[in-house]
Amino acid sequence: MAAGLSIHVGLNKVDPDAYDGWDGALVACENDAHDMARIARAAGFSDTVLLTADCTVDNVTAALRQAAAKLAPEDILLFTYSGHGGQMPDVTGPDDEPDQLDETLVLYDRQFLDDELHQEFRGFADGVRIFALLDCCHSGSAIELPGTALPETGIRLMPVPKQQEIYERDQAFFEELQRSLRKASPDGEAAGPPAILISACQDNQVASDGPVNGAFTEALLGVWGEGAFRGGYRPFHRAIQGKLPASQSPNLYTTGNPTSAFLSQKPFTV
Repeated sequence: MAAGLSIHVGLNKVDPDAYDGWDGALVACENDAHDMARIARAAGFSDTVLLTADCTVDNVTAALRQAAAKLAPEDILLFTYSGHGGQMPDVTGPDDEPDQLDETLVLYDRQFLDDELHQEFRGFADGVRIFALLDCCHSGSAIELPGTALPETGIRLMPVPKQQEIYERDQAFFEELQRSLRKASPDGEAAGPPAILISACQDNQVASDGPVNGAFTEALLGVWGEGAFRGGYRPFHRAIQGKLPASQSPNLYTTGNPTSAFLSQKPFTV
């Protein structure tokens, strides 16, 4: 019988000491994490919830690696993230990122590259199904590698001047990290387990926060309807997309060649 593990990451702020005084205060991200964990538990997943100060790179990677050690082929990982998103130059070349930018998850202590998230997904056994939901800005392809498919209050975007400031401060670290991750995933190597991402927006868009949930998570909860939704991942994505404006258009993105059987399953199916 298949097993399901879920990891839910929600940050209402970041460590200002790590971001030169910026705390990135948001309202609804912890609520998003709790609500996604509630859906996961109802669907039969075991869950790990990381909130704000616990959402460090070490804690997120540790949770992913613990899940990778437990899950076997045909099992499923659900990974959800709610917080700020960012971008930085990709020094490994346009073949990896057509826009020459890496997308990032803005964790409590530093930005986490999409390359890093993909590398963690590669640590799962072949045949493990991965479903990711990212409610943040610039999240359209933020599980990395080729797939098929100005800041203001209430926007889940690390302010562009702050992105530039932090990148310039840590440029040597991130460039070496990008190069090392590129070496670990050479051309022609398998893309890892089948993964499906439904993101809050496209890579060139921003995602809205809200008083209770983020706009994307609020739309998802409405479509899900406490489990009343019927259909696979594509209609689930389209239904969420239909509840949001064109300025925030959720993306469906895949890596590792998910089978038609996986894509046609009802989301959150263990």
